[in-house]
Amino acid sequence: MLYPAELRGPAIGTSHDSRPSVSGRGDVPSPTLTCVTAPTTPATAGAYDFVLPPYTEAFRQRGRLLWIVAVAVVGVVGVAGGIYFSLTADDTSGAGLSIFYAMLPLPLLWFVYWWLDRYEPEPRRYKIAAFVWGGVIAVAIALGVELSVDRTTDLTQNELATFIAPAVEEPAKCLFLLLTFLRSRRVIDGMLDGLIFAGLVGIGFAFVENIGYYAFSYSGIPGEVELDGAGGATATFVVRGIFSPFAHPLFTSAFGIALGIAVTRRSRVLQVLLVVLGLAASMGLHGVWNGSLSYGGGVGFLLAYLALGAVLATVAVIAIIVRVRQVRTFEQSLAYVAQRGWIHPAETPYLARFAYRSAARKYARSNYGPVAEQVIRRYQRLAGEMAFLHDRVMRGHRVPHGVDRTYALLDAMYALRPGLRLPPALAPVRVH
Repeated sequence: MLYPAELRGPAIGTSHDSRPSVSGRGDVPSPTLTCVTAPTTPATAGAYDFVLPPYTEAFRQRGRLLWIVAVAVVGVVGVAGGIYFSLTADDTSGAGLSIFYAMLPLPLLWFVYWWLDRYEPEPRRYKIAAFVWGGVIAVAIALGVELSVDRTTDLTQNELATFIAPAVEEPAKCLFLLLTFLRSRRVIDGMLDGLIFAGLVGIGFAFVENIGYYAFSYSGIPGEVELDGAGGATATFVVRGIFSPFAHPLFTSAFGIALGIAVTRRSRVLQVLLVVLGLAASMGLHGVWNGSLSYGGGVGFLLAYLALGAVLATVAVIAIIVRVRQVRTFEQSLAYVAQRGWIHPAETPYLARFAYRSAARKYARSNYGPVAEQVIRRYQRLAGEMAFLHDRVMRGHRVPHGVDRTYALLDAMYALRPGLRLPPALAPVRVH
């Protein structure tokens, strides 16, 4: 693949001082690369006097502070709403049990999406916002529309659950992904990103919804099971918290995958078609699940459960394949960047492989102190962001300010080089 003129760097073995500069941004000269990973005699922490420079994104998004404040306010409202739902259990024991059961699956669910997001972490503020949107905004939209339909029509509860709920809840959840893409196209730039954000929105929605279900079951209001008290809440938890914790994330994942694919396509017609099909698939999966509970009986529910379990397994396999390809892309991009002379080839193991990344941080901390560890941690994060951004630019994707952002990340990496203390050099990662 030919490099655009803007991203052609110096040859291997040269200093980065000779690379093209980007006007309007102060380029930071770097030391000669051949000395970066040379074996060194560990020094004491006191001999390491490097000061970690401040880092600010070159293309900082406008309205970030307002975004963070809004998410925090909505989150507080969500906490109040969750407590309100839990109080429908009639007593404090039931309310506490409802919240406890709703929180139990969260560590597992968060771990799954953290693992998927590990190589190219998305902005934390957007991930928190996804959870908050699902648990507050999407729930509020869905609850308001469903109550209005219930009061103004003669539809039965089964009809509302099977046809109205999916048609209302899925658009309410998917709206976050669409708005996020429109606000910042750099956040959702592939299928894995769409899958991750869809899952986080679904987790938030299920968390608040489950509080209500557990509280209803505790108080004896007819719902999924005809029990009350702790037994009713526990039975509902078994169904929703143990056997189907991925239900809502799975429904919304269809839209997330479709949006992630759509952003890589150039045709506007194809993009719109993919988004519409993804939303229809999300509503369809949700409708099949609710319909099996409303009309299918035990056999229908079992068949739907097995079918959706197969869909979940398929999505999991796709996610793992995409993540493996992401690792390969990361390593290939680092190899290309090393060929340009932007990093030393011996650095790549300490940037590309988690075991070596961790070993590098431990080495720096034990021999040079906590600041040295922070330098490597930031250097690794910047290198990951730069490598994936560089790859998308090379593939011709539409990347806002792609070239300038790549150089800005390189500048931030070069600013850290005087304080970079890596272990003795290893063989570079071989990319086939």
